[in-house]
Amino acid sequence: MEAMEDDGGNIKDDHNHNYCASSSSSKVRTYLSSQLSDAAAVPQPVCLPVPGGEPASRRGKVWSGSSGGSKFMDSDSGSESSEVSETDCTAPSAAVEGKFTLDSTSKFLLNAMAVEDYRKNHWPNLEKAIDRLLIQNPTDHISVSYAQIYSYVYKCVCQQHSELLYSDLTLKIISHLQQVSTHLQASPPENFIENFNVALTQYTASLQCIVPVFMYLNKFYIESKLNRDLREDLMKLFADHVAEKHVNTLMPLLIKAHSMPFQVQPSTMASVVKGLYSLRPEWAQLAPALFSGFIPQINPPAVESLLPDYAAHDQKLQMELSMNGFPRGDQSRKRASEDS
Repeated sequence: MEAMEDDGGNIKDDHNHNYCASSSSSKVRTYLSSQLSDAAAVPQPVCLPVPGGEPASRRGKVWSGSSGGSKFMDSDSGSESSEVSETDCTAPSAAVEGKFTLDSTSKFLLNAMAVEDYRKNHWPNLEKAIDRLLIQNPTDHISVSYAQIYSYVYKCVCQQHSELLYSDLTLKIISHLQQVSTHLQASPPENFIENFNVALTQYTASLQCIVPVFMYLNKFYIESKLNRDLREDLMKLFADHVAEKHVNTLMPLLIKAHSMPFQVQPSTMASVVKGLYSLRPEWAQLAPALFSGFIPQINPPAVESLLPDYAAHDQKLQMELSMNGFPRGDQSRKRASEDS
C-alpha cells in the first residue's frame, strides 16, 4: 500500500513537475503553456483555418529560419515541427499586416484611378467653361451650363480633389492674366487707360460667374483650410500679374488725364482709380490728389489753420477751368440774397 501510495505520489508529482518522456514532449508542454497564457490576453484563435477544415498548425505552415529562407514543415513530424508551431503566435499578426498592405495598395490604386478620371473628364470640362467665362464681354451672352460646372466642382470636392482643383484653377487664371498683361504692354499710350479699364471690368465680370460655381471649393477648402476667400485670391492674381506690372505706366497717364478734364471719360477715370484702390490701397499714396477726387477720406482731415490755403486752392482750380474753356455760367440767373 505504501509502495502504491509512493507510486501514486510519484506519478502525480511527475505529471506536474518531473516526468519527461522525451525532449519533444517537453517542448509541446512548454508551447501549450505559452498558448494558454497568450489566450487569456488575446481572444483571437491561434490557428488559422485552411481549406479542408483542418487548422493550419496541423496542416503545416511557412516559417523563416536563421538563413533567411522559408521552409514548409509538417507539424506531425516530431520535435522539429513542435518548435515550428511556436510561429503560430505571429501568424495572425502577419495575416493582419498582409490585409493592411492590401488595403493600402487598393486605396492607392483607387486614388490613382480617381485622379485619372479627374484629369480625363472633370478638369477638361471645367477648363473649357473657365475659358469661355474669362474671354466674355459684359454685354455678351455665352451659353454655359452653370449647373453642369457646379456638378463637376461638387464631384471633385467630394472625391478629395480640392487641392488639385484649386491649383489647376489658379494656374489657368494666371495663364490668362499673363496674356492680358502682354496685350496691355503693346497698347499705345493714348488708349492705355481705356484698355486697362476694359481688362479690369471684363475680369471682374468673369469672377461674378466663376466664384459662385466654385462655391463648394471655396467653402470646404479655401475658407476652412486656407482661411482665405476665393474672390480675394483671384483679385490678388490680377493685382500681381497685371496691375503691378503696369502701374508705373498707368499712374502718369492718369495724373495727366486728371489735369485735363474730359480727355478721358469721367466714368472710365472713376472705374480705373477705384479699381486700383480696391486692388492695392497703398497705391493711393502715389498720387493722393488724383485718388482724393474719387475716393473719400484719402487726404488727411482738414485743419482750421489751413482754411485760407484751401480757399486759395479752390480759386486756382476755378481759374484753370475758366482758362480751359469752362465758363462759370450765366451769373445773372443767380437768385439774389435776402439782404439785397
